[in-house]
This record gives sequence, C-alpha cells and structure tokens, in this order.
Amino acid sequence: QVHLVESGGGSVQAGGSLRLSCAASGYSASGYYMGWFRQAPGKEREGVAVLVPAGGITDYVDSVKGRFTISQDNAKKTLYLQMNSLKPEDTAMYYCAAAGQSVNSRFNPGDYRYWGQGTQVTVSS
Repeated sequence: QVHLVESGGGSVQAGGSLRLSCAASGYSASGYYMGWFRQAPGKEREGVAVLVPAGGITDYVDSVKGRFTISQDNAKKTLYLQMNSLKPEDTAMYYCAAAGQSVNSRFNPGDYRYWGQGTQVTVSS
C-alpha cells in the first residue's frame, strides 16, 4: 500500500520561504513520477512541480519557475519542495502525489494515482 505524508506547511509573509516534505512508503519512489500540486479555495487543483524518474528531470509550472525547487532523497524516500520568494497567490493546500512510470501529462492531477493528505501554506502580504 502506497502511503504519502506531507509536512512543512505553515504561515509566512510574502518573500519568505518554506520547505515541504513528503515521506513515501510502500513502494520505491525512485521509479515513479512524483509531483507537488496545490489547490486554493474555489480553484482547481494544479500541478506545481514534477520530478521525472528518468534522469531526475524536473519541470515547473511557469508561475513558480525560479522560486520553487523539487528534489528527492531516495535513501529517505522523501520528496521535497523548497519554496522561496513566496507570494500571497501561492496560498493553497499543497499535496504530493505519485504516478506510475509514465504519465500522459506531467501536470494533470488525473494522471497521479497516489496522494497525500495535504499541508496548508498561507502567505500573507
């Protein structure tokens, strides 16, 4: 049984930083597409950052490029999202997710099978 548990959310002022963690168990995360998604109230869930299993390629939605960094510690089976220069529009519930070894669209939530419970990030102006 795949199990994902996020942590690290909180409240920060604009310009601040947070690092989210996602502890994985039940499978070898190194061979799966792993991603961070977020959902703000009244909005659809959107992909933020993705880690492609082959070659450790990373991909980001335009709104976070240059500010967020996704990484993975395979030994610890933990996925991270370092978030710098946070903006109020980054406020959302953040989820980590795992797909199989391939996806149709990297940022499509429907392509990801396993989800954590989410961690809240609130950025004040």
